[in-house]
Amino acid sequence: ATPPRFAPGGQSTQMIVGADAADDRTILATSASLYAAHGLRRVYYSAFSPIPDAARALPLKAPPLVREHRLYQADWLMRFYGFAADEIVPPARPGVDGATTSGQGMLALDIDPKLAWALAHREQFPVDVNRAPREMLLRVPGLGVKTVDRLLQTRLARRIHVDDLGRLHVPLRKVMPFISAEGHSPTRLLDAQDLARSLRPAPVQGALFDGMPVA
Repeated sequence: ATPPRFAPGGQSTQMIVGADAADDRTILATSASLYAAHGLRRVYYSAFSPIPDAARALPLKAPPLVREHRLYQADWLMRFYGFAADEIVPPARPGVDGATTSGQGMLALDIDPKLAWALAHREQFPVDVNRAPREMLLRVPGLGVKTVDRLLQTRLARRIHVDDLGRLHVPLRKVMPFISAEGHSPTRLLDAQDLARSLRPAPVQGALFDGMPVA
């Protein structure tokens, strides 16, 4: 019998990040193409690690580990949050509100890609959690897939109050500037010049695991 072309459990592949000049926009576009054309189960990203006596074409320095982490978050946005690759890393433009970007097709390193998108598209916010469709709720920084589904279930029975968000353990500091609900209107929070800076997480030791969801 002819063996199957693909493994029953699905195919995956790995990209080495930082071994060549490919930017994040190119990497994510390639991943999106692989998911669409070949139904890949997963794309893994690994930061390049220099080795002794390597070919001259290879870099001498490893990329920041956080770049690998941001690519996993961006990949998660494509697979579960309805983002297109070219939305996550748009064409080159100035950095947003102090966010660190190279302006050359790279993800911000100091904030997650979902927050970076929201800051670059403030005209889309605030999102009314009592009326917005699921697709838009998934674009709110701080709201994950499970939380959004719980909100949709809750609002079938009643209107959602800001206190409900606290009971769902969402990161209120991150969510509040981008939503409206019973008992909460963001007023001028979205217009704050230092919004990105105020939402930037404190420096911590990088997590040494892949695929961390972004909310």
